[in-house]
Amino acid sequence: MIASPVLLGTLVAGAALLAIWLERLAPGLTKVGSALLALALGALLSNTGLVATSSPVYEAVAGPVTLLAIAWLLLAVRLEDLRLIGPRMATAFALAVGGTVAGALAGAAIFRESLGDDAWRLAGTLTGTYSGGSLNFVSVARAVELPDRIFAGATAADALFTGLWLTATILLPGLIGRFYGPLETRATARTESRAAPRSFGTPLGEPLPRSASGIFRVVVTGLALVALAELASKGLSGLPESRLSSALGSVPTVLWLTTLALIAGRLPGIRNPPGAMLFGTVALHLFFVVIGIWSRVGEIIAVGPEVALYTLLVVVVHGVVVFGGGRLARLDVASIAVASQAAVGGPASAIAVATARRWPAMVLPGIVVGLLGYALGTYLGLLVAALTRYAL
Repeated sequence: MIASPVLLGTLVAGAALLAIWLERLAPGLTKVGSALLALALGALLSNTGLVATSSPVYEAVAGPVTLLAIAWLLLAVRLEDLRLIGPRMATAFALAVGGTVAGALAGAAIFRESLGDDAWRLAGTLTGTYSGGSLNFVSVARAVELPDRIFAGATAADALFTGLWLTATILLPGLIGRFYGPLETRATARTESRAAPRSFGTPLGEPLPRSASGIFRVVVTGLALVALAELASKGLSGLPESRLSSALGSVPTVLWLTTLALIAGRLPGIRNPPGAMLFGTVALHLFFVVIGIWSRVGEIIAVGPEVALYTLLVVVVHGVVVFGGGRLARLDVASIAVASQAAVGGPASAIAVATARRWPAMVLPGIVVGLLGYALGTYLGLLVAALTRYAL
């Protein structure tokens, strides 16, 4: 089993490269996309026992590298996109969260005999993670004192089904999109008039940096934004105790990053730097590989089928509600898919869907509802846990 950080980093980057290469050279894989190929390759590395199940490399990719991806992609977004599609995205996200809650409550009723007192704990934990991402998984699980054995199995099941649902939200729009309303914004009309490339080599035909200084400009801008966001988050948490300092200190780094990147993206000389979209999609491919690596079937089997089936049920009910309800509400499939992934996987996963499907207008709305999920997920998870415990 490979555990060396250098070798693991090489394998993660190599898997991302292989995914892009396969998409470009194999016509049959074009519809699958390099993002899903990267996820599949990561799962293959992990489930064959070739790589370690945990490593600082994975944490770095899921943390700083993903934050960099968010910073770079935000430098290329248009604030006008949020105004144009905000109401539809809000409706889609409400359906997504409602589907999650319905699935968690149904699962608690179905598995209460086999899981016993852990049923209500899982109800809250799964509600938290599928309303705002894994950040809320840990928060709710620790708050309800989910046993370590169940925690390990639920973590693996969460990673597996988050990866599978990410696959679904990327593939489904191409399969069923014709049954939904169109996404009509000035941004998509403009970008769809171009000939979109087959791979992420030059996303949406954006210009690339023409010199070393141009490359460093993009890199330094992204790093500076992440550094400033982390400084703001940590610095404000160390202020003298007060209601204001307590509120500001609890603001997550990704929210500071979003705010700073949106401001920077409006400044002359920084606005939409050549290569920002490319750098962001490259970083997201590393994120896809790590999601795949974290999808470990062995840990799910070890804890028993109930936890996995409960997790699967929540995802399935979530999907039925958000796509079915979205169809009845005449929403466009782009808003539905991105809002769903924002709830299930958080802002990074929402960006991943928008980027993989080449919906640049959906990047900012996806981040906004993903951040909303961060804010609400823990509270909603604890509420569902309390209600379920009382009802059971």
